Order: sequence, then C-alpha cells, then structure tokens
Amino acid sequence: MICLTNQSIVTATRNPVLTEKGTTLKKHALSALVHLIGNSVGLLLAVLLLPGFSIDFGAFIIVVLLFTVVEVAALPLLRKLSEKNIPQLMGGISLATTFVGLMVTNLLVPRFTIGGISNLLASTLLVWLGALIAGVLLTHYVFPSLKASATK
Repeated sequence: MICLTNQSIVTATRNPVLTEKGTTLKKHALSALVHLIGNSVGLLLAVLLLPGFSIDFGAFIIVVLLFTVVEVAALPLLRKLSEKNIPQLMGGISLATTFVGLMVTNLLVPRFTIGGISNLLASTLLVWLGALIAGVLLTHYVFPSLKASATK
C-alpha cells in the first residue's frame, strides 16, 4: 500500500530534477511553437510574393506541420552528411533543410504547389528568411525565456 502525505507531495514538487525536466519540456514546447509560427510566416510570405506558389486554405496547417517535421528530421541527417562529405555546406544547412522540406512537402501534399524551379529557389530563400526573422522576433519579444536559456 502506498501512502502519500502532504509533506511527500510538497517534497516531490520541490525536487530540482522534476522541476528541471518540467522546465526543459516547457522550453522544448515553446521552441517548437516558435518554429511552427516562423515556418507559417515564411510560407505565407512565399504565397504572397511568388506567383504560382500556392497553398490551399484547408491544407495550410497540414503543410506547416509536415514541412516543420521534415525540416527537423532532415537537419541532423544533412548536418552529418555535410560534416563528412561537404563541410562547406555547414554555413547553409538551414537553407538546405528548408529546400528539402519544401520539396518533400510538395511531393506529399497535393494542395500545395511551388510552381517551378525558380519558385522553389526563391521560396527556399523567402521561407528561410521569414522563419528566421519571425523566430528572432518571437524569441526576443514574446518568449524571452527562450532567449535567456540560449545564452546560458
């Protein structure tokens, strides 16, 4: 039989390991939210500025989620490949993951159209830049706790 008293509950909630895990989880969730919002901004920027680049209204959430998942999954793979084979790519790894994310998402979501190779290249730059600016602004003004943890 397990017996919990108020004292053991208080002690458990003050446990630094439990508190640290909760804080880490919260920061990861906020970081993922910033990444999703940044990618949303970048994709909207490409939709607004590039003729032929379109995302159906109903598919926008799916496109953002899938694009973000592909980017996050491709990052370690591209980083490892570039470290071993093409070290010059390390500076543009974010652009490369954006490019791969757009290509894979375009192949998997029928209501997402890039509109040609020139739009693919331009949208890679626009989505990357929009996500970068949104990420910096969100981290600085909306979620300053993420900025504080990055400097430690």
